[in-house]
Amino acid sequence: MKGMYPKASLITYRVAAALALLLLGGCEIPGLIPDPRVVQREAEASAIGGGCRHALRGLEDCYTLNPKAPKSAIFAGWKDMDLYMRENKIDGTPSVLGKVEKPAKARRSEAGDADDSNRS
Repeated sequence: MKGMYPKASLITYRVAAALALLLLGGCEIPGLIPDPRVVQREAEASAIGGGCRHALRGLEDCYTLNPKAPKSAIFAGWKDMDLYMRENKIDGTPSVLGKVEKPAKARRSEAGDADDSNRS
């Protein structure tokens, strides 16, 4: 009879383990797997930071142009790109984004509004 107890307890442990796996297999445990939306958002912010560094923009400008992106991820991307550019002796490309000139029609209407306000 002594030989039966170890087998019974071994079977009990196996059944309990299988039951636990079945119960936990279908549920999501918060914090176990990161939310894919958060991971994607941080990856995009890191890419934005790298792009800002390559475009010779400062961090403050990058933060201003991308207010919804997480600043820590922007900084990490900017720093990684800075290190990469220094190691490989890559020159940045100046940003084309700057002051956009208004069309001539809009400039004429503003000049007309300014003339009207001076006459009053």
